[in-house]
Amino acid sequence: MPEPIEVLKARLNMETAKIGWSELQRPFAKGTVFVVAPELDLVETAARMIHDEKTTVEHWMDQKKLMQASVEDARRWNETDPDLWVVVVAPWILVQEAKG
Repeated sequence: MPEPIEVLKARLNMETAKIGWSELQRPFAKGTVFVVAPELDLVETAARMIHDEKTTVEHWMDQKKLMQASVEDARRWNETDPDLWVVVVAPWILVQEAKG
């Protein structure tokens, strides 16, 4: 039986970390980094992916609210070196730029 969504979200919240772009360069090169739009909750997105909510995830991808990190993202991060919130949903790493 899958972990209840609220329990999963609490666990994922404790597994998030704020890191710099340099720590994501290798996973980015492997194509495993996905960007979560600021209007989505990073932990909620990760939980929905783990629960295999395909319709929800596809909807976010269609709306470009969840996308594989692009070369443009990498260039911008290389220039600005922002703090990025990350959570791992193996084999993917979800990232969201830290707010102010």
